[in-house]
Amino acid sequence: MKTLHFPHNPVYRLFAYITSGGISVLVHSSISNAEAASAIERMRQALEEIDAAAVLAVSDAHGELIALLRMDGAPLPSIAVVQAKAFTAARQRIRTRQLALDAKAGGWSLSYYGDPRYIGWAGGLPVLIEGKVAGAVAVSGLSEDDDERIAQLGVDAVIAMQAAARKRSTVK
Repeated sequence: MKTLHFPHNPVYRLFAYITSGGISVLVHSSISNAEAASAIERMRQALEEIDAAAVLAVSDAHGELIALLRMDGAPLPSIAVVQAKAFTAARQRIRTRQLALDAKAGGWSLSYYGDPRYIGWAGGLPVLIEGKVAGAVAVSGLSEDDDERIAQLGVDAVIAMQAAARKRSTVK
């Protein structure tokens, strides 16, 4: 019998299940609270630098909220919109802008997905770690281009933290 050893690594959440051939392990990358806070802080700083306010969100791979910040002066409706952007980007594993463009090109509506939370406004971005969606970052309250640009800063912050954690876990 082999003993499997998994060093402590906050980047991965391990889910084990029993199969007829033994134990299988599914390694799933996820966004931690610290990574979500880092993304929110990076986006907040960028918005303060340009004297703008928005609502910022980070979700897990299922589109469920990990963190949300409504900056002073951000529009109230943007709270619901940013949650829908994060949900859509995580669930569909695509930028919300691209999903809307694909729908328009195909001549179909986002309502075909059967979930009223799906939205096609730009500003929701999936966070990809090793090719898999670990969550999403979203911004609402600015122009669509600005929402997307600021959200990318949040994605970059999460990826940088996860890369640093992977590097720490392999250097012993």
